[in-house]
Amino acid sequence: MNLLRWMQPREQPVEEPAFEEMREAPRFSLVMRTAKLLCESGEYVCIVRDISATGTKLRLFHEVPPDSHLYLELANGQRYAMERMWIDGEHAGFRFASPIAVDEFVEEPSLYARRPLRLGLQRSALISGGGKDWRAMMVNLSQQGAGIEASGPIPVGQLVRFEVPGLPLRFGHVCWRRKFAHGLVFQNAFRLDELARYAFELQTFPPIPVIDEIDHGEKRYA
Repeated sequence: MNLLRWMQPREQPVEEPAFEEMREAPRFSLVMRTAKLLCESGEYVCIVRDISATGTKLRLFHEVPPDSHLYLELANGQRYAMERMWIDGEHAGFRFASPIAVDEFVEEPSLYARRPLRLGLQRSALISGGGKDWRAMMVNLSQQGAGIEASGPIPVGQLVRFEVPGLPLRFGHVCWRRKFAHGLVFQNAFRLDELARYAFELQTFPPIPVIDEIDHGEKRYA
C-alpha cells in the first residue's frame, strides 16, 4: 500500500450553488402586481411576486403553462420575452431574454389612464336586453367587463344579459360602442382568482413533460 497516498486528504465534494444563490441582480418584491402570461395555448392571469433585471418569480392560480419560452405582459401593454427556469406548484421562475429596466417595470408608465388587465379570449356569446337578442363574439375579458363584437348595434346604457359557454352568467351595461364593437361593464365583477381559473378552463393545455432519470430520459407527465 502506498502510505503517502493513503495519508493525503481526500477531496471533499463541491456542492453546487442553489438557484437562489446564483442570482446576481438585486431582487425587488412586488405585492399583487397583476400581469398576464402569453403563450401558444392562450393568455393567463399571474401575479408578479418579485422582479430583478434578469428574472422574475410569478404566482398563478392553476398549473403553469407547458411552454418554456413565453411573454409577460403588463397592464400597460409592455411585453417581456422570458424563459422558464423552474416550477414549484403554482409558482414559477423565469429568466428574461435580456436585462430589463426594473424602475420602468415597477412604475409601469402609460400614456393612458390605468386600465384593468384584459385577457384576449374569443368565444361565442349571446347578448340579451330590451326584448332583443344579439349573437356576438367575446374578444376580451376582464374582472369588470368584456369586449364583444355583436351582430348589430346595441344601445349604449342598455342593461344586457351576457352568456358565454364556460363562464357564469353575468348582467351588465353597454358602456361604449363603435360600430359593432361594444364594451360591457358587469354588475358583479369577477374576483382575480375567479377570472384566472375561468380563463384556464377555457384555454386548457396538456401537462408539462418532465424527464425521469430512472426511465433513461423517456418523457412522462406530471
